[in-house]
Amino acid sequence: MALTVQNFIKLANLYNQMTMVMSAICVQKGGIAIENYAGRYFLADVLEYVYEYGRRLMESGRASVPADVADVIRRFGEQYNRVKDLTTPTQKPIYEMTLEEFERIMNI
Repeated sequence: MALTVQNFIKLANLYNQMTMVMSAICVQKGGIAIENYAGRYFLADVLEYVYEYGRRLMESGRASVPADVADVIRRFGEQYNRVKDLTTPTQKPIYEMTLEEFERIMNI
């Protein structure tokens, strides 16, 4: 996936939709606290990916990042710093893996 502002916006929308779905699931299951929902680990992994994509987009300099998108990336970074202890530990973050490394880990 090429580093573009449009792709980042799509990923940010995916994360926001997943957050809403997670909240709805917690309500449907009797109003459990989000801190007690098992899906919070997956959502933390998604946030890590989206934030890292945005961070690399800003660092690449290839695309002009509008101020409002840069603000979203900054806010995702703040959110990520609060939940980074929930992300799945790996020896190498998934966003730094080559396709071959990813396929080997996933047994594809």
